[in-house]
Amino acid sequence: MPDGENQQTDLNAALLRFTNAVDALEVTIDRHLDGQRSLNEAEDEVQNVNSDRVELAESLDKSEARAARLESINKEVSHRLVSAMESIRGVIDAKTASESD
Repeated sequence: MPDGENQQTDLNAALLRFTNAVDALEVTIDRHLDGQRSLNEAEDEVQNVNSDRVELAESLDKSEARAARLESINKEVSHRLVSAMESIRGVIDAKTASESD
């Protein structure tokens, strides 16, 4: 084979290897970019979850405080009802006792 044909064959082979290397690089870059997008999406999702968690924690704190206030009010109302019933019972007992005299 003449020297010029060998050079052309070598050049074609080198060009083919270069093209294959560029194609492989493009595939690698696409995979990397897809991975980066997935990572960014996951980071965004984590931030959203953390934001939701903070909101839920605040809501829970408010609900717990309200429940504690309602429980305190419920105890006070219950105590007042017991006192009122005892007073009424005392009045009825006193009236019944005065009528039997």
